[in-house]
Amino acid sequence: MDETRLDTRLDAVHAAMEAAPDDTQARLRFYDTLAASELYLMLKSEAQGDQLDPDVFELGDQSFVLVFDREDRLAQFAGRAVPYAALTGRSIAAMLAGQGVGLGVNLDVAPSAILLPPEAVAWLADTLSEAPAEIEAKPETLSAPRGLPEAFLTALDARLATMTGLARMAYLVGVTYDTGAQGHMLGFVGADPGAQGALARAVSEVLIFSGLEAAALDVAFVEASDPVAARLASCGLRFDLPEPPEPEQREAPGSDPDRPPKLR
Repeated sequence: MDETRLDTRLDAVHAAMEAAPDDTQARLRFYDTLAASELYLMLKSEAQGDQLDPDVFELGDQSFVLVFDREDRLAQFAGRAVPYAALTGRSIAAMLAGQGVGLGVNLDVAPSAILLPPEAVAWLADTLSEAPAEIEAKPETLSAPRGLPEAFLTALDARLATMTGLARMAYLVGVTYDTGAQGHMLGFVGADPGAQGALARAVSEVLIFSGLEAAALDVAFVEASDPVAARLASCGLRFDLPEPPEPEQREAPGSDPDRPPKLR
């Protein structure tokens, strides 16, 4: 394996963290990416509904479960077909909370190989456990966003780029409410109603892992036909969320008269 080849975003942020061990922001970016990534958890036996039996490895006096950010990396490590569960890093951290178990990531198969001890997993689970609070306030004026760090904007763009099909787009704006409070707001346009919680949590996590958890960034959801959407577009910084792939169109056998089906 070419240890210098960075094939995934997790590889890239891990390399940045290793290159700057005293950089808190680089370390937070790694944990942010780990939490948001889909990971393949190695199991002892096939899942039974929502009951999982992870394969636990003892290293010294600590226990670890193993995850990989690609299926082929899991297969390479195991050397055989093994059962697994595909879960976000966020879900895996929550599952391990209070268990005293660490996390082995991409061991022996990628440059992002790392052992996270149980206390690091506990910290991650605790950090991710706080849900965004709901508020009721009416925006009075919207303006172009100002003063937010470039690193935060880059992290927000990267996170939204993973949320395929959950909304059409989002606009980041400055906002003044009818209460006189000021801050920033991210307005999602055309969000799937069932995905609003996930979108709000994602924005909250980007703030936390950017070291800006005390900053004011509210999240709002509007339809494309809502006049507020036009106001957002007039002054906001736009983020486009990926659209889901078009379903493959296949012709039914015999539907083309010039290409009759073949018989065997």
